[in-house]
Order: sequence, then structure tokens, then C-alpha cells
Amino acid sequence: MPRSSIVFQESLLEHLTFSLAKDAYSATQRDKFDAVVLSVRDQLSERWIKTQQKYYQVNAKRVYYMSLEFLLGRLLNSYVNNLGLMGQYAQALDIFGLSYQDLVELEFDAGLGNGGLGRLAACYLDSLATLEYPAYGYGIRYEFGIFAQKIKDGYQVEIPDNWLRYTNRWEFPHAEILYPVRFYGKVDAINCGSGRHRMLWTDTEEVMAMAYDYPVPGYRNGIVNTLRLWSAKATREFNLSYFNSGDYMKAMEDKNQSENISKVLYPDDHTTAGKELRLKQQYFFVSATLRDIIRRYRKFHRSYAEFPNKVAIQLNDTHPTIAIAELMHVLVDQEGISWEESWDITRNTFAYTNHTVLPEALETWSEGLLGNLLPRHLQIIQEIDRRFQIEVGMQFPDNPHRIAQTAIITGDGDRRVHMARLAIVGSHAVNGVSALHSDLLKTNVFPDFHAVFPDRFTNVTNGITHRRWLIEANPRLSALVTEAIGDRWMYDLAELRALEPFADDSVPPALHARLSGEAHARI
Repeated sequence: MPRSSIVFQESLLEHLTFSLAKDAYSATQRDKFDAVVLSVRDQLSERWIKTQQKYYQVNAKRVYYMSLEFLLGRLLNSYVNNLGLMGQYAQALDIFGLSYQDLVELEFDAGLGNGGLGRLAACYLDSLATLEYPAYGYGIRYEFGIFAQKIKDGYQVEIPDNWLRYTNRWEFPHAEILYPVRFYGKVDAINCGSGRHRMLWTDTEEVMAMAYDYPVPGYRNGIVNTLRLWSAKATREFNLSYFNSGDYMKAMEDKNQSENISKVLYPDDHTTAGKELRLKQQYFFVSATLRDIIRRYRKFHRSYAEFPNKVAIQLNDTHPTIAIAELMHVLVDQEGISWEESWDITRNTFAYTNHTVLPEALETWSEGLLGNLLPRHLQIIQEIDRRFQIEVGMQFPDNPHRIAQTAIITGDGDRRVHMARLAIVGSHAVNGVSALHSDLLKTNVFPDFHAVFPDRFTNVTNGITHRRWLIEANPRLSALVTEAIGDRWMYDLAELRALEPFADDSVPPALHARLSGEAHARI
């Protein structure tokens, strides 16, 4: 047995004994799975630390991918494959009479995403790490995900997706990374003299955002980037006065109300309370994320002049778009930077990925709801809209229709704030997720914005990480591809073009039968 397999065997035994306090007789299958996870974490941690040290040493520009969803899937197989340690762990487990594949099946899918939006985010993080870009993902650590499905009497029944029931050994909680996030309150204008005013957001309610980190390893290159997720915590966990008076429910009310923010992905928004909770979620993770980004930036820079040269923020759909108003709030209100300079910094920092070509599906918020929850941010959006309408009017003086079609806030009664429009105005680049999609954005969905910003719209085709969907999903087919063209395709998907000369070759019947039989057996 290779020495590396012996090392991993020892690592598994150490974690069973010292991390889980179990021996071979008392350890359950879940314990053995946890021991494998902890052993793999050890392999990731040293690489992770070295990667982050490298980024700080060179003061690298960082990419920040903000997304309400990250559909990660099961991580054990992905991590072990990216580390290039599949054979070693399989051999180490075989000595104990354990099947690596059986343990892989014990892992719950992380309840952090729902569909294409979240899977795109996860694929991007994998690619960024493999290409050695200094990148971070930011989102929310949902306690219950969206829902789990059961079939009862022939009908779908939705129940909470309790994916954290056995805890999650992959995540690294950081109780020391804690940011206050504010809601509600009022805005006061403070006279600073010389005709200048500063807006002060006061009388707010606070929720704390606590960081949980996940490693994101590149494919066999020693790079480990970070996915940081925020969990909502109450500023006051427990009210002893209410408890002592016998009002036990009231004693926990602050904790329950605060932590609702990170309970589930996409809470039902058919009620006003549900709509408000969704907007709270969006601002909650945006506010904490920007505080974290700024903290990292300020370690090396006293002013914000270099901010767009060191920080690139990608908005995955409109859910994080309130970040545009939040960065303006930080720069103008807290740092005292002029509106013009702040807007230049903001616009050059953000880029926006659109995911829908249906105008009715584009996210909007009631001006009243937004103003109640985030009063200063509504004022900032109103000012962005006012200035932008003046710019459009000057650019197209004979086209009032274009001014109306590019307004961020529309309507007479229940006025609506259009988040996609805010994202376009506040970003330096806008992309769809396919060539056709990107063309439709320019011709059908946002033609007036394309007329205003002809160079702002671009295309970035939504790809997938073939390391999960081919190498992990079908290792035998992957081996066949490698046998034909070498292994460079594992790092660069474009290398699969080398298969084109084989397009007309038929697979030998015996090989086809064997591969098909093995695939059916696994199913």
C-alpha cells in the first residue's frame, strides 16, 4: 500500500479517537463519514492558509461573487477529486473494510441553493479557484434551505430541509467575524457648515451577521479560495426579565425574530411580512459582505481611490443589487466622500449578471416597503434615479419615452423600484448567460438601456464545471477521454475539441456494453 494511504489511514483513526471520541466498536457509519471529512479538511486547511497568505503578500485584486444561492451539491467527492486523493482515501478505507462510495452517499446536499442561479455560482467558484483567481463567494447560510419533498398518498408534501441535522463538518464558523446589520429607523440631515449636509441614519434595529467559511479548492493546483456565508444572530439572545416573569415565549422573541432572516431560502412572499423578510435577507448579506470587503481593502489602503482597482464585485441576478445603494451609503454618509467621486467608485466596482428575459419576472420592490425597511437607501436610489434621468434627457432630448423606459422608480400610486434597472445604471458591465440571452437583453428586454450604454452589455456564456459533471459523474468515460487525448482537458474544457477527429469512430461493442452495464449497475 502506498505510504500516502497509510498516512490517511492514521489520520482517520486519529479523528475517530480525538475529534469524535469513538473507537472501532462504537463508531457509526456517520462517525466514519465525519472522520473522513475531518481528514480531508486537514488536507484543505494548510493549502487554504497558504493561498490566503499569498493573496495578502501580493496585495492582489480580488473578485467577489455575491449570490443569494450557491447550489454546491455533495462536497466530499468534489473536494477529494480536486485534491487528487481519490485513490489514497479509497485504499485507506478499504483497510477498514469500508466502501468510499458508501460513505459518499451519507452526505446531505447543502441547502444553500435551488436551481440554475445557485449552480452557476458554484461552478464559477470552482473555475475561479482552478484558474487561480483570488476570489470569494458571499451568500447566506440557510438553516433549512428551501424544502424537502415527500410523496404522500400520491401528492407532493413539502417539509423543512433539515440539512444541518448532523451539523456540517465542512464549514468553519467564525464567531469573531461579526457585523451589525441595521433596519428601519429614520434619516436626519446634519448641518456640516458651508451649506453642506450629511445624512444620518438613526433609531435603527440591529441584527448580527456571523461568518461561516467553506473551502473552495482548485483542481489539483494547491489553491483554496473561500465561500463565506452569513448567519443571522440576535443582538440579545435571551431576555431574563421576561423569563423570570413567566413570559417564556417573549424571552426568546428577539432571538427568533432576528434569526428568521437566515432560516429558509425564498420565504413565501404572498404576504407583506414575507416580502419584507425577503428584502431583509438581501440587505442582510449585502451589508455584511460589503463591511467584510472594505475591512480587507483598508488593511492596505487609506483612501478609496484604488477601490475599483482592487475590488471587483459580481452581482448574480438582482438579489444583491441593493449593494449599489449600500456602497454609496458607506462612501457618502460614513466616509464623507463627494457624491460624484462615490458614484464613480461604485459604478467601476460592480458588474451585473442577468438571468431572465421575461420583463414581468424582473424584481421590483414597493417604494413604501423599501423606504420603511431601508429609509436612507431609498433616498440614495431616488437620487441615483433623478441624476440618471437628467443624463438620459440630455443624451436624448427629443425622446421622452426613453426617459420613462429607463427610470429606476416608476408609477403614480404604488411606485415600484426596479432592481434590474438599478443594477444596469450602477454597474460598468452587464451580461446574460448565453449569446442568445445577451442579444435578447439588448433587443427586447432593455433596448433603451442599450441605446444609453451601447458598450455596457456583453455576453458571458453560462458554462458548467466538467470536473463535477463528467470527471466525478462518470469516471470511466473520463478515463476513456484521457486515454484518447491526454489529461489537459481536466483543467481546460476547450481541450475537449481534440475529440473531434474521433467523432465518426464507433465505440467497440464490447467496450460500449461494459461501460453501459457498469453505469446501469451504479443506478
